[in-house]
Amino acid sequence: MIAFAIIWAGLNFDGVVMDIQSEIARVHGFVDKGNYHAAINIALSAMNECRRMEQQAGIDTFIEMIKDIANKLADEFGS
Repeated sequence: MIAFAIIWAGLNFDGVVMDIQSEIARVHGFVDKGNYHAAINIALSAMNECRRMEQQAGIDTFIEMIKDIANKLADEFGS
């Protein structure tokens, strides 16, 4: 499973809560199925939402997830 550093219930964006744990779980679900493209897209979308809300901890979390996914992809398919 891909490592991540941030654990919290969610970020509040003008009354809308992005559930960080749910997004992390979605990313892990796609990684577990080998669908790295979807996993990176979801992590990137979540990171962009954190950028819009100026939540650096969330940005860092999703960047690390994207790096981990890319490394897993390279390990699995690289020569």
